[in-house]
Amino acid sequence: MPLSLDDKRAIVATVNGLANRAQSAIVAEYRGMTCTEITQLRAQARGSNVYLRVVRNTLARRAVKDTHFECLQEILVGPVVLAFSIDDPGAAARVISEFAKTNEKLIVKGVSLGGQLLSASDIQTVAKLPTYTEAISMLMSVIQGPITKLVRTLAEPHAKLVRTIAAVRDSKPNT
Repeated sequence: MPLSLDDKRAIVATVNGLANRAQSAIVAEYRGMTCTEITQLRAQARGSNVYLRVVRNTLARRAVKDTHFECLQEILVGPVVLAFSIDDPGAAARVISEFAKTNEKLIVKGVSLGGQLLSASDIQTVAKLPTYTEAISMLMSVIQGPITKLVRTLAEPHAKLVRTIAAVRDSKPNT
């Protein structure tokens, strides 16, 4: 059943709104996948807060126009699925790369991060990006390192004095 003009406008508006909020996007070809496999992919995407959408290429090109995913227009060819990461830039890459390991029919065509089109092989690099909480914990450990070292340095003379007194005490015979 063909889509009406209003339906097409609604799809373009929805995808454009997502593209404006998303941090990264992935285009993958799903040729030959069964409905069950696509349903599994959608379930994994929902669990990771990734928006997955199959859109006609002409509508997808209009939707990503004037967004930082405009670079994806040239690879929107054939049966493709768009995956947008809203909160975590690596979430879509993790979902797609994990699913592609078990299903050879899902082929990554490109990744867009920060307005740049990356090759399909860069999906693993994007998938390894830390989540927000992981990045905060890494930052806190970097900040905490010098303070911990300072505390150890300041405590060392006292600890050395205590160890010396204990050694002198142990070396004297008990009387």
